[in-house]
Amino acid sequence: MATTQKIHTPLTHEVIASLRAGDMVLLSGDLYTARDAAHRRMLDAVQKGLPLPVDLKTAAIFYAAPSPTPPGRVIGSIGPTTSCRMDAFTPLLMEQGLRVMIGKGSRSREVAAAVKKYGGVYFGAIGGIAALTAKCVKKMELVAYEDLGPEAIRILTVSDLPLVVANDSRGNDLYKTEQNKWRIFP
Repeated sequence: MATTQKIHTPLTHEVIASLRAGDMVLLSGDLYTARDAAHRRMLDAVQKGLPLPVDLKTAAIFYAAPSPTPPGRVIGSIGPTTSCRMDAFTPLLMEQGLRVMIGKGSRSREVAAAVKKYGGVYFGAIGGIAALTAKCVKKMELVAYEDLGPEAIRILTVSDLPLVVANDSRGNDLYKTEQNKWRIFP
């Protein structure tokens, strides 16, 4: 039976290298939210030689945007968005130092290759349980691109966020290795 390991951001190269596709983790520490519009702005900044609002070398980026925060709560519901929407931006951001990404769904060949090339990790988060995921968030602050509303970059402090390693630094892809085991139709 698989075990679940507890890990904490920022993830070291050693921790990332120890993770294997299929490993289950409980992640604690700081994550940055960033979706399509924020990725576009970061890519534009890189291409113009401008500083980024986050240090990609230590950042873990969660492809998510929170719903409005109800009174008395830290955050509204928050769940992963479909990661392939960031695939056009990801290899260049990984070239700039990004190593840790969290989202939903499989990644392109180009992103899988970048994860291997740059020694990164892509975690799959559980979709459809955004209200429960929000319970892992202990603190939230705006970081950049406030005009993007829910898609602005925020820093979340999380405790025991349940994730599975989908793409590891060796080039293993959980979506590819497991899909045939569960395929109903040929």
